[in-house]
Amino acid sequence: MRIPRHESPTRNIPKILESHTEDFWEDVEDLRTEPSWFSNVLADAIKLFGLRCTLDPEADKLETWEACVTAMQVGSALFASAQATTGSIEYRIGHKMHTIRAGALPRAHAGNWLNAFWLACICREKKRMTELCQFPASRLRQADGLLDEYIYNWVEALQAYWLKRPKLGDKLVAAVEGTDPAALRHAPRDGVLQIMYPPMNLLTQLARGDQDKFNTELAKALEWHKDYWTHDEDRALDTEGLVALGPLGVCCLAVQAGFTITVESEYLPKHLLEGAWVNEFPT
Repeated sequence: MRIPRHESPTRNIPKILESHTEDFWEDVEDLRTEPSWFSNVLADAIKLFGLRCTLDPEADKLETWEACVTAMQVGSALFASAQATTGSIEYRIGHKMHTIRAGALPRAHAGNWLNAFWLACICREKKRMTELCQFPASRLRQADGLLDEYIYNWVEALQAYWLKRPKLGDKLVAAVEGTDPAALRHAPRDGVLQIMYPPMNLLTQLARGDQDKFNTELAKALEWHKDYWTHDEDRALDTEGLVALGPLGVCCLAVQAGFTITVESEYLPKHLLEGAWVNEFPT
């Protein structure tokens, strides 16, 4: 089955990439003294990744893989900074080591954790995945912002899946039940139902070992993703919607578990799904 990606303009992308890339690396350098910028730096890294995928929907170019790896490194560095016990850490972002000030805990919220974990899954960074899964959910609650309860159960479900903890089922059920619109207090309903819930459903099928149901639900997840990101013009122009980050992350877990993904889509860039670029360079 094929789910085509929605249209996105490409005419000015090279110029936008040049400008955003320069600003991004300046912000990375600023992390040496100011970890409060971490959320912005991670969002910008994901934006650059999306811009690359605009021009390279199958991710068959090295520059797209580099953008994906860089976003993964920023996400992991955020949580390394948040739990550092020294004044600063040395962390690879791009192709070199950077000094990063400790103290990013206010930015270490569950939304950033999910993005960091999905990126680590896509990059097959098992060590970083384990480190993220060892980050206590209780510390996520200390971060800035008001989030609904379901997201903490969702984080703990993913941590339980990866670390093979016994509470996977309970946490996954609690996360799914928490996406009921009646239970939401902060997050917009459409974002929860069309973006946040589908990866939970996919992980459920993965945990059950049901490959056929996984692919059936994956097709639905991508249709919901498309519906969400084409709801209005602003969303349709947002490069964040060009990759279905959560579904792609769970698909990469499924591939590692031996599943065959039969759904094709630019929302799931082929070479990222297959791990074609893994080990291309030190990360």
